[in-house]
Amino acid sequence: MKPMGALPPEFVAQSGALTIGGRTADGWAVEAGDTPLFVYDMAIVAARIARFRAAMPAIDLHYAIKANPYAEMLTAIAPLVDGLDVASSGELAKAMIVKPAASISFAGPGKRDDELAAAITAGATLNVESEGEAARAFAIGERLGQTPHMAVRVNPDIELRGSGMRMGGRASPFGVDAVRAAALVKAIVAAGADWRGFHIYAGSQALDAGAIIETQAATIALAARLAEEASVAPPLVNLGGGFGVPYFNGDMPLDVERVGDALAEALASRPAILAKTRFAIELGRWLVAEAGVYLTRVIDIKRSQGETFVVVDGGLNHQFAASGNFGTVVRRNYPIAVAARMGHPATATATATATATATATATATVSVVGPLCTPLDRLGDKIALPPVHVGDLIAIFMAGAYGASASPSAFLGHPPASEIVTGI
Repeated sequence: MKPMGALPPEFVAQSGALTIGGRTADGWAVEAGDTPLFVYDMAIVAARIARFRAAMPAIDLHYAIKANPYAEMLTAIAPLVDGLDVASSGELAKAMIVKPAASISFAGPGKRDDELAAAITAGATLNVESEGEAARAFAIGERLGQTPHMAVRVNPDIELRGSGMRMGGRASPFGVDAVRAAALVKAIVAAGADWRGFHIYAGSQALDAGAIIETQAATIALAARLAEEASVAPPLVNLGGGFGVPYFNGDMPLDVERVGDALAEALASRPAILAKTRFAIELGRWLVAEAGVYLTRVIDIKRSQGETFVVVDGGLNHQFAASGNFGTVVRRNYPIAVAARMGHPATATATATATATATATATATVSVVGPLCTPLDRLGDKIALPPVHVGDLIAIFMAGAYGASASPSAFLGHPPASEIVTGI
């Protein structure tokens, strides 16, 4: 048996049945008309945003919409944050429906000319990632007769310790190396662009408050050094994000209040050149991951060479991350539950048979697998569950970030999952 992550504390059971936003999982499945589906509780997201505001009242909050760009979710989040960060012209178009372009920043190492033109025309901030990209943006702005709004994305000479995805302190396609960033700032200012500041992102999915505190302090120092070298103060420094969430067994939630206290101290003693600079933190998964539940129905239970497989109607085509195939070096289990038997012990059922295919599980340890013709389609690997029956709903938690939009939904031609937002 392999362990699972802990269920997010916001989700409760009524008479053993999982409830999301005050309604049972079965009720949401009826409303959607079918499974699989994602249900997002916006009340949980709003509480996260309020917690951030309380911990860091002087910091702008940006939402990185790649975490979950679902239109209803984006519409609900936009009024609660100061800015939106996008990474394509498609995301830019979605963001502009709910937020003015002046509040939108556009990052990404491979922006096409048409994407640069769209951002310049709209008045969004371009986080330029190379000298070549900046030169193309200058040329496009001149052709359009519009002044580009530009920040420099810096590939920092620091990294975020313990992060799930390190984005600094090494060769990278993201951003301009710190040793060249000041020269690019000078070129941007000399060319007459609207200089917007720095975007410095060292890593993501970190749960160690001490590591984040250390990285933020180093980022502030780096921004000051670059500003001094360029002889111009940045209007804004985007400190990146990196706030992780506890997906797996043994993970502990990030102490955001500790991070906020340390950041306030660091900013109180910041170098003079940053005295009038605003600071922002860009968050995606920390805001939305724990608000989402993926619901998928059991369509078969089968035995093979001593193992029990619970086959469900959704898989990695919707929940690529939960299958362990999205940036995870060692495959570990997300929190999973039988939606109708929350809190029930993982014991064998007396109603199952010993045949190769049964209508209920006969063992406490099962693997939850999807319908796709690949051995990669495994949502739960040798996990302990209470008795499972054909027709039951399986709930996979931590599904609010990098779910539907980050999964290969066209793979093998299965239909997309439905998405529902509650608590708006």
